This record gives sequence, structure tokens and C-alpha cells, in this order.
Amino acid sequence: METVGTTTVWTRETAIGQKRDLWSAMKRGFRGRCPRCGEGKLFRAFLKTADNCSACGLDFTPHRADDLPAYLVIIIVGHIVVPMALWIETNYSPAVWLQLSIYLPFTFVASLLLLQPVKGAVVGFQWALRMHGFDENTQDEISPG
Repeated sequence: METVGTTTVWTRETAIGQKRDLWSAMKRGFRGRCPRCGEGKLFRAFLKTADNCSACGLDFTPHRADDLPAYLVIIIVGHIVVPMALWIETNYSPAVWLQLSIYLPFTFVASLLLLQPVKGAVVGFQWALRMHGFDENTQDEISPG
């Protein structure tokens, strides 16, 4: 950040700061840990992110995953269930009630098990790419441009 007169100008060098490893941040978030330090808990409830990291103090409030984790879980579970259902149907042709009694609970449980880790990975992704809309040092909103 450079100050020219009374105007503050954001440069590429000031926005880059320290290098953040995308895969480490996503892996830490997937495990429900802070994407920066990997120590503190990311969630305070099933899908509620904590306000900040208990270990390093990173503020989680600007990270908004919204509906992306749900869409990703639908894609992941769908890519598991649909080929499995088609393969079983073409090779064995079980009764419809049997198929529904297997696929529906599997889809439900797999979706619930994946939702929190995927949301954690999305928060880690946002943190690593600085997509949260706040400057980490000042907590001021960064306006592009």
C-alpha cells in the first residue's frame, strides 16, 4: 500500500503479502481445523464457523461459504450413487423397494458426513486465495480498484 498525497493506492505487492499454500489450507479446513495454523477448531457447531481461531486468533467471520459446500456435496455423492445404481440395476435388477431402501439412506448419510468437511475445505480455499473481502491486518474491507 502506497500513500500518494491523501489517497491510499493498493499495489499488487501489498495485496500479495505472505504466500499461502492452497492445498494445506484446504486439507486443514477439511479436517475442521484453522486453515492458517491447523491447530484451532474451525467450527463451533455442525455448520457454524467459530468467530476466530483459539490458537492463532484468525478471524473467521468474513469467510462465507454460502451454498457452495452443498452443491459440491451433491456433485460428489451423485457421482458415487448414480454409477452404483446404474451398475446394480443393469447387472442384478433388484426390486425397487430394495434399491430405495439402500440408495436413500446411503445418500442421506454420505451427504451429512461430507457437508462439514467440504465446508471447511471451502473456507480454507477462501483463506488461501484471500477471497474473504477483509484485510487480515486491519480488518478493513478491501475494495477492488
